[in-house]
Amino acid sequence: MDQKRFFSPFVLSIFLFAGNLAFAQDSFQIPTTNPLQSTLDDQSAVEVTVYNSNLGLVKDTRRISLPTGEGELRFMDVAEAIMPVTVHVKSLTAPTALTVLEQNYEYDLMNADKLLDKYVGKKIKLIDYNYYQDRKEIVDAVLLSNNQGQIYKIGDEIYLGHPGYRILPEIPENLISKPTLMWIFNNSESKPQQIEVSYLTNNINWKADYVVVLDKDDKSVDVSGWVSIDNKSGVTYKEAKLKLVAGDVNRVQDRGYSGGIYQESMIMAKMAPSPQFEEKAFFEYHIYDLQRKTTIKDKQTKQISLLEASAVSAQKEFLVYGQQSYFTQLYREQNPKQPVNVYVKFKNAKDNQLGMPLPAGIMRLYKKDDAGALQFIGEDRIEHTPKDEEVKLKIGEAFDVVAERVQKDFQQITTRMYESEWEITLKNHKSEDVTVGLVEPIYGANWEVVSSSHPSTKTDAFTLRFDISVPKDQEVKLIYRIRVGI
Repeated sequence: MDQKRFFSPFVLSIFLFAGNLAFAQDSFQIPTTNPLQSTLDDQSAVEVTVYNSNLGLVKDTRRISLPTGEGELRFMDVAEAIMPVTVHVKSLTAPTALTVLEQNYEYDLMNADKLLDKYVGKKIKLIDYNYYQDRKEIVDAVLLSNNQGQIYKIGDEIYLGHPGYRILPEIPENLISKPTLMWIFNNSESKPQQIEVSYLTNNINWKADYVVVLDKDDKSVDVSGWVSIDNKSGVTYKEAKLKLVAGDVNRVQDRGYSGGIYQESMIMAKMAPSPQFEEKAFFEYHIYDLQRKTTIKDKQTKQISLLEASAVSAQKEFLVYGQQSYFTQLYREQNPKQPVNVYVKFKNAKDNQLGMPLPAGIMRLYKKDDAGALQFIGEDRIEHTPKDEEVKLKIGEAFDVVAERVQKDFQQITTRMYESEWEITLKNHKSEDVTVGLVEPIYGANWEVVSSSHPSTKTDAFTLRFDISVPKDQEVKLIYRIRVGI
């Protein structure tokens, strides 16, 4: 990298026509200063930690030669969505040699309108090509306005627009082509240094997606996990060391901050033969450390395999849910049909071929049809799931298992005590026996089952449950009477 500060004469003109920007060498001689700059060409390493809250921690290490004493450095190619107040700079090779005295974050990016805005009230040139005379016509003009079109003063007349190219003599100050950190520093090390710059950036996120394949008998599943990284932070992280943090990180919303630019698919592929991520507990979260480097391009969604597990023991469950209001009012117009929900559940345990803490995400379930082709059967979202906890997925509603509920009797015993009788008919049109769970949430803890045709379980102070076996092509009626106090 060039360490010298120097002035050199050069020729620069800027042509703007129909919103396009071009450069040519036929106008003014301008001396300019080349400030000390650092770009991605200086980068020796980059590490990105992505949180599942649209946040990333970037550690950008570059080999930079700095002059001794005070100076100015433009640290370029940072994320457009950077949070400047989080920037931390340190020299890895000479920790006490480098001090940043002042930092500016320049994000007033160059475009045609901003360039013209800087020249309102100033002289520019207009060049139009005269095809009849086969020559260029150059007009000196004063740009009076750049608001919804240009207004010029040419001579003693006012022009509302004018044909041709608009030529500016130079790039105005404080306009840059990409977001840049500008530092005033004090340095006492004459040798090149490894300088690490860390900062937080918005607009980079990750999520987990899972493919779950149910076996023929609905008794086991194969689980494949993917992580999807969505990078809209405004910069590419080349050959980055990647870490993912799963957990709910508390963030303070700073309404006064205005810097930066704030703005599904699942691959059914064969997984890598060995885990690519090493998982570790960290504080109250979990870190997934990719054991190889990867490039994360700007405006790219990248998918990386997270886990693979085969023959995970699972269980299919049919559940019918009641409502608290059933037991404290008389139903004059009854709608007996009730949905029979279908769930698949399995334990995230090492002895069940799993045991890795599962990041929150969507699990999509598939099953092979009679022709051996995978068919989509439903999906559900899971929360962060530690090891040894149960994963329970709602898949949909049963087609061939039917539930009907009828209120047979209702009595208000006192102003705060009610008694009702219920008949629930369960019909099984499948070719195999099923067990249907009837879950009845009850208002308050003062209740008792007066009578019942089938045994029940009090799962907690507010819930009653029946598990009813229904043979294939048959129906079973559950009749019970319950007294509820509120």
